[in-house]
Amino acid sequence: MVRPVAITGLGVVTPIGSGMDEYWAALCAGQGAIGEIKLFDAGSFPCRIGGQMEGFSARPFVPKNYRKAVKVMARDIEIAVAAADLAVRDSHINTRGIDPDAVDIDSNRLGCNIGAGLICTDLDELASAVNTAVVDGKFDLRLWGQAGMANLTPLWLLKYLPNMLACHVTIIHGAEGPSNTITCGDASSHLAVGEAARLIALGRADAIIAGGAESKLNPMGLLRQTLLGRVCTSGNDTPEQACRPFDEGHAGTVVGEGGGMLLLEDVARAQSRGADIHAQIVGFGAASDPGGIDVSTATAGRLDVAVTKALKDAGITPDQVDLVVAHGTAVPGEDRHEAKAWRQALGDSLSDIPAVAVTGSVGSLFAGAGGVQLATAAMALETQTVPPTRNFTNCDGQCDLALSEAPRQHRMTYAVSGVFSIGGQSAACVLKRNEA
Repeated sequence: MVRPVAITGLGVVTPIGSGMDEYWAALCAGQGAIGEIKLFDAGSFPCRIGGQMEGFSARPFVPKNYRKAVKVMARDIEIAVAAADLAVRDSHINTRGIDPDAVDIDSNRLGCNIGAGLICTDLDELASAVNTAVVDGKFDLRLWGQAGMANLTPLWLLKYLPNMLACHVTIIHGAEGPSNTITCGDASSHLAVGEAARLIALGRADAIIAGGAESKLNPMGLLRQTLLGRVCTSGNDTPEQACRPFDEGHAGTVVGEGGGMLLLEDVARAQSRGADIHAQIVGFGAASDPGGIDVSTATAGRLDVAVTKALKDAGITPDQVDLVVAHGTAVPGEDRHEAKAWRQALGDSLSDIPAVAVTGSVGSLFAGAGGVQLATAAMALETQTVPPTRNFTNCDGQCDLALSEAPRQHRMTYAVSGVFSIGGQSAACVLKRNEA
């Protein structure tokens, strides 16, 4: 990085807790929140469990004069808005969305980079409109264009565009600097954070809200993962034990929902205002595996290349890494490819590096996973604590990561978080403990 980049704000919204304090306490206690899906009737699916946030709404995280807009926010958008609010408040920067009368950052120098997924439509809402264009059991495209579409609210499409996560966050907080939306599956958050860090390092912005959010707890989201053969179908009766990253009993992933946002800031600016710096981002790398286009074949998207690039960018060697925050989808083939990638990138050092995966607690968060993983890495460095990996008991013979079912105190300076996505993308970020 040309200039060091500070993480001064952390905001997470997950099934085990919203806000960093609540989430971190639950994670370190080994708690989980995977249970029967209640957001819709999943009774006909082979996997009927997920990591669900019951009773969640973005309304408490939105200024009163903007709360009407929550009606046109899909759940993914609400998660992003809430996580961004928590991150900005944690940074103690006054944006337009926190206190419009005491804004203390140039809006032109405040940016927003958010990773998003494919937002699935509300099927009940869409079906009622589609039915108006069905004649004698057949869908009439001409009738749909003439009258059927009129049965959808004029703002219907704005609920389902992936760029609307960043759109609402920038409007709320008055972020008029660099803005981008990245849709690369599970790699989206890391790519968004990595790009944001580089923009700050190059002096293009003073602060950027970066991370990701997604919810696949809907019929279409669950159906796609089911058709891909990625979900655990044997844990419906024991949901709390179903998602087992890297464990010998891993049998597939469990769909979840959530996200994490970081407030990235120029280190000099953060220090000048006396901000608490959770950690610094000092390295970023990305890669892709062309073979990932065959979604029926497991791949880690050349995560080894992404991690190697991130270490080089940070100017460190594998033996200097003190923590691995792994992706751990709990899909057996994917876990094994990921473990192999970490071994290729870190070599013999891997066996001595503590590792953690959070999916056993919250499920797979897809585009939101990276934001939560990076927040986890930052807190681990700040507190010098390695959280436990829920549902990890005995390592799969081909997964030699040093995970633990109990929290550990450990001296850490550098942490590496890496992710990969179906399709072949991968990314990694190196975080450094802030030295006061």
